[in-house]
Amino acid sequence: MAITISSFGAGDESAIEQAFRVGADYFATDLPDYPPFGRRRFTSLFHQPMPGTETLALLAHVDGTPAGYLLLDLPKLDNTENASAELVVHPDRRRQGVGRALFERGLRVLRERGRRRVSATSRAHLRGEPDRPAPATHFAATVGAVDALVDVRRRLHLAELDQAALDTLLADARSRATDYEVLFWRGNTPDDLIADVAYLDGRLLADAPMGDLAWEPEQVDADRVRGTERALQARGKRRYHAGVRHRESGRLVAWTLLDMSPTADWHAFQQITIVDPEHRGHRLGLLVKIENLRHLLDHEPAVQVIDTFNADRNGHMISINEQIGFRVMDRWSNWQLDV
Repeated sequence: MAITISSFGAGDESAIEQAFRVGADYFATDLPDYPPFGRRRFTSLFHQPMPGTETLALLAHVDGTPAGYLLLDLPKLDNTENASAELVVHPDRRRQGVGRALFERGLRVLRERGRRRVSATSRAHLRGEPDRPAPATHFAATVGAVDALVDVRRRLHLAELDQAALDTLLADARSRATDYEVLFWRGNTPDDLIADVAYLDGRLLADAPMGDLAWEPEQVDADRVRGTERALQARGKRRYHAGVRHRESGRLVAWTLLDMSPTADWHAFQQITIVDPEHRGHRLGLLVKIENLRHLLDHEPAVQVIDTFNADRNGHMISINEQIGFRVMDRWSNWQLDV
């Protein structure tokens, strides 16, 4: 059995397609309750990357057959000693040395680029078996990675949504937020809100629990937000936003985002929810999440489930999500390795 590793990029459509097929088979096997692995999303990683990010890609073959890939994202605007990784081995090629070969080649690449650490995410246990570690967990431990932060995925089943309970929560939140108004938009951020969204987005890594992950807050400005929007648009993401504006100052002081993949109209992800520290204590996080949930459903009636991830130590946001009706699905590890 011969394992070969080659690098590829935006100009190699054949390699991109081969890697895509590996990823699609992995998703179908290991993540069947997720939206299908989308070709548009995958190819756009190479043709429209996130702003300030260089993506390096390696493709593994076993006896000429695509067997796995490794994507390395290298931040260039901040966190310039770090990298993040996505390592995928085809389900039929596990325990044959493919992951190890990609890993070792990736380490050499990172060292050549002067990176000091790399992080990656994987589900901690087998699907439906929380007491049995997933293969990725064994692999990460073998190579010396540390589980630096545990995330928990929670799912909201919309058929079970208690609208009366939401009405009560929303009425209470509105009564505590009389100095604020709720705004909605879809897709790209309006020009008059872009500076405030950039400020809030830049607070995420400063405010969210990061455990032992060595990631510094990102420096986000309007240009970076627009670059992110172009990348998400290229991936085909449908995005639904709600924000809270402080009436007296005119500033947007809370913001949340729900987005959907083009491969599944039944599924959405609850993404960022952030409240300016100066305006906490007014139930703005709960207010904006419920308002945006109903905003989404006004436009996407086929949605059946919404997934969200929270650090297991983020008690405040977990409390909000559980009040709305999100329930635990599984646990995910954020691995970190010094290179």
